[in-house]
Amino acid sequence: MFRKVNAVILLVSNMKRSTKFYRDTLGMELRRESKDWTEFTMKGTVLAIHPARTKVKASKSMLVGFTFSDLETVCKELKKKRVKFYKKLTDEPFGKHAIIQDPDGHLISLAEITPKDELTQAMFYYGFAPK
Repeated sequence: MFRKVNAVILLVSNMKRSTKFYRDTLGMELRRESKDWTEFTMKGTVLAIHPARTKVKASKSMLVGFTFSDLETVCKELKKKRVKFYKKLTDEPFGKHAIIQDPDGHLISLAEITPKDELTQAMFYYGFAPK
């Protein structure tokens, strides 16, 4: 039936603002851009944005997640860029974790998984859900 998750698609209120955020602020590689569809890639993962037809209401029940090897440095850079943090950088049983928000309030999980847990991260990926 399903082979794999092909892309994460976010509905956004302003394509230009969101493109700038994901490309310039988060450093994602721009793969394809049009007025109705923009794709970014990062090591094989596709994140796409599409204009919302109605007012965007960001959900706190779904997060887009990325992993990093030096999350502390990443968080310092994001703070300099005035990115809004939903959850500040904290130590968790699986490693380090923070949650930021994009311009529409979509939650983005940032994690640094300790090497011993990298292959079993799903088991240890708890305790970070928004409240």
